[in-house]
Amino acid sequence: MARREALARRPSIHDVASHAGVSAATVSKVMHGVATVRPENVRRVFSAVETLGYRADPLASDLRREKRRIIGAIVPEFESEFFGLLITELERLAEARGYALVASSARETQEREGQIVQRLHDWRVSGVVLAPVRDEHGPGATFMRDNAMTGVLLDRGLAVASLDRVAVDSAGASAKSARTLLGLGHRHILVLGLGEQAATVRARLDGFRRAAQEIEQQTRIDVISCERELDALRRSVTAYFDRGERPTAVYALFSRGALVALSEFRRRGWKCPEDISLVSFDDAEWMQVTWPSIAAIVQPVRAMAEQAMAILFDRIEGAKGRPVARLEPCFVNMRESVGPPRSGSRPGVIPPGNSPPLPTFDPAALGAPAADKFTGGEKP
Repeated sequence: MARREALARRPSIHDVASHAGVSAATVSKVMHGVATVRPENVRRVFSAVETLGYRADPLASDLRREKRRIIGAIVPEFESEFFGLLITELERLAEARGYALVASSARETQEREGQIVQRLHDWRVSGVVLAPVRDEHGPGATFMRDNAMTGVLLDRGLAVASLDRVAVDSAGASAKSARTLLGLGHRHILVLGLGEQAATVRARLDGFRRAAQEIEQQTRIDVISCERELDALRRSVTAYFDRGERPTAVYALFSRGALVALSEFRRRGWKCPEDISLVSFDDAEWMQVTWPSIAAIVQPVRAMAEQAMAILFDRIEGAKGRPVARLEPCFVNMRESVGPPRSGSRPGVIPPGNSPPLPTFDPAALGAPAADKFTGGEKP
């Protein structure tokens, strides 16, 4: 009976020390990789650990520390391939340093973002990687600043007074796409966005628009966006084309926007790039295997994660100094979905360069939610 109870009880560090014939302090040093322990004692400790099935109690260890060996990661949503890959990389890097990663989704709401950051603060995590729902002025980043939390802003937001930041050059990558499309002869382009209040989305749109206008001021850029609902964007795109609008190219500011556009093309029997070209900001596996493969701006997910975690661990280990800002370049991969526009006019198409500005279009008039927005012929 006593033996059964002993087996059921979780072995302690003192059990390991007794079995190995060393002190509990020596066991602790071995488990934490301290190099000054004699090799013979190291072997005895590891042998005892294996025999007893000992596992360190992280809660007991954390109670003796000011912070727990936990890294919190908050992203706007888990549905996109980009954020899924990002969390995978962050977890890999955290575990390589002996930390656990706790990942949460803000579900594209600032209120939930703030609540999760507060929860992580209560848990006394060692550090936080935050991809804000909108930007650095949201409740998450604000709470981190006000409470002197160790953290890094990732993807969305600008460098702020007390937080480091790692992002990609969204504006520069969008400008490259604009120059490619206009270089092929496109002068009427539809841009699709979701969550235009997010800093990265604004940067992508502004970078594209600015580059296009620098090349040809008469370029017509129509924008359809809505804050959160993909179905609302889908209905607005359908309404746009039902009105007879015929841009020669579509630039989606996010990967699921490209899927919305491609679905609409196929429903209408249009082919890429013969009838209309398509470019997406952010890549996804389905874009590479579909036909035609979809042109995309590829974000350096691994480089972003490595930069963010390197900065974060430097801060955890006591590094001081001004906030660090890292801007990673993107790779623009123009695949089969992009080509020159058809020569001559097609039914419903205004010849490039002769497009008059459109009045603001209200999607609610066609039954779409009021959160949707369409602007025609916008100029910066």
